Formats: sequence, structure tokens, C-alpha cells
Amino acid sequence: MSVWGLDQAGPFQTLPYPGSSWQMEGKPARRPHQHIRNGTAKLMTLFHPGSGRVRVKGVRSCTNAVLHPWLKEELETILSTLPSEAARRSLPAEENRALWKSWQEGLSVRVTLPEELPPLKMVVVLDNLTGHKTPELLLWMFSRGIMVLYTPLGASWLNMTESIQRILARRALEGHHPQSPEEIIEWLEATAGGWNRDPTPFEWGGCRAARRDRVRRRRHALGGSGACSRRPIRRRRPTVIEKWQRANQMTH
Repeated sequence: MSVWGLDQAGPFQTLPYPGSSWQMEGKPARRPHQHIRNGTAKLMTLFHPGSGRVRVKGVRSCTNAVLHPWLKEELETILSTLPSEAARRSLPAEENRALWKSWQEGLSVRVTLPEELPPLKMVVVLDNLTGHKTPELLLWMFSRGIMVLYTPLGASWLNMTESIQRILARRALEGHHPQSPEEIIEWLEATAGGWNRDPTPFEWGGCRAARRDRVRRRRHALGGSGACSRRPIRRRRPTVIEKWQRANQMTH
């Protein structure tokens, strides 16, 4: 089963973002104490934890009129890469409906499924925004074999998409001072493109699972949620200038 997560990050403002950087000894990085409010940017994100790949689009606003068309287009593209219905095991109508309903067991927020359901192809995890419960959007997703799951109130961290958004925002903005929302969008999308060149799969594991596995293997927490990885996330390699600055700082 193809499981994806949807979330919107932001708003990101045009202000100095604190972060670490290499500087000459005695010459720390200085940031302005004031900034001009030139607007904000947001990042629409679809994340596949099993592969670590992420689909993003930066926008100035994230209303239903902006989010829903982008989401439908991306889901259509993802569905085209999944096995065709002829290759999938066909189930009787009752068993197929039971399969759909099994994803709602134990959930506090459930949706009413239509009478006729196609074979289940994908699961999308979302938070509890009202726009995510629009009947037109839900019927569109159900008709294409997409099941939606809503995280409980106050528990949006259960959606691993928040983890990848936190990582992308930190890599793109920390230590920088963007001057416009368009600059923020460009940096975020470029960071996501770099991530997809060597994505890190996410695995689910809570505190108890981490304690059980601590003796056998090392696990790496991702973005402050229950997601983790069995290998550390690779960081950007320092440039030649950064290496020279580091060596010069050590000699002094």
C-alpha cells in the first residue's frame, strides 16, 4: 500500500533566521535587528515516508483554491506510477469495503465512505483542517482509490510530513536573511530537489520502540516526531573556503 502524507509548512517571513555558520575567530556573524515585512511564503508538501521522496510547491497563500488543484495533479501523477487495476488482486465488493473500513478502526475522526468503492490504492495522512474535509475533494479521492486519514486534534506530529518540512526549512533558511517571499520559495524548492537526489526513508518508532532497539541498533530521530531512520541524514559537505576557514580558525 502506498502511504503518503500531506501538510503545509509556514508561513515563512522575510526576516533573519538564526543558525550556525563558519566565521573567522573574533568576527562572529552579525544579523540586522530589524527587517522589512515583504510578505510570507508557504510550502505545500506531499511526502512518501517509505522512500523518503518529497513533492513540494512554494506559494504565497495556501487556500483551497491553491492547494486542491496542486494536490489532485500530484496524486494523479503518483497514481500513474502504481500497478494498474488489472495487475491488482480483485476483491469482492464486501471484502473491498471491509478493507477500506479497516483503516478507520480506532480513529476518533472518520469519514463516510460512498456506496461504490474502487480497489484501494493509496492512503493519504492529513491534519484536521476544514479544507481537507471538503466533500468535493473527498469524493474525488475516493473515486480514484485513495483513502484519507486525519490525525487527532493536537497530534499533527503523527504526520511524518511535518518532520521532513522541519528538516527542509532548517537547511534552506537557517543563517540566512531572505528579502522576498519568492526568494524563500526558491530556496525551499531547491532544498527539496537536493533532498530527492539522495532521500532518507523514514520509519515509525516511538520511545518504547527506541528503547527496545537501542541495544541492537542505533536509530536517528527525524524532525522532532516519531519518525526515525536507520542511517543518519547526510549533511552538506563543506566547501573549500569553509575548510580553509576552519583550518585557519584552529591554527589561531
